[in-house]
Amino acid sequence: MQEVTGAIGGLADRVGGRFYPQTWPGKRHGLAAWSPQTSWATHPLKLPASKMPGRFPTRFAQILQAGDVTIANVHLSHGQILNRRQLYRIARSTDGPTAIVGDFNALGPVLLPGFFDVGPRDITHHAQQVLPLRLDRCMARDLTIVHSRTLDRGPSDHRPILLRFHS
Repeated sequence: MQEVTGAIGGLADRVGGRFYPQTWPGKRHGLAAWSPQTSWATHPLKLPASKMPGRFPTRFAQILQAGDVTIANVHLSHGQILNRRQLYRIARSTDGPTAIVGDFNALGPVLLPGFFDVGPRDITHHAQQVLPLRLDRCMARDLTIVHSRTLDRGPSDHRPILLRFHS
């Protein structure tokens, strides 16, 4: 989950499972993950940032470890070169079976050595309610995709993606 605020903090109390929030310094929102039963080790990974004045505060990936599988939950920068640099940092910081999933803010193909784009090919966002874009994605290494689809849009301006893997 991306752009998560404290309002979702009671999720595990309502539906069970475990909730893993990760706030971003200087922002009122951050990343979060939920799991129905799996217990994950989690930590933030600092990503490359813009050096431009007035830039967005430094972004972090949420790294979740479930056994030998790593999941990197992301909300990457809008800059097309910067968000690719952020993806490379994540790829170099992980070993073995890995899924990088979330809001990539990437236009066009994403090429990441050793990884394959396994997310749904559907539109996940309409910029200004007009321009259809596929911003929410999943890149995977050493994982087999079993199921991939978009879900109906809720209160967010993005359609969530659902993925099921087999390592």
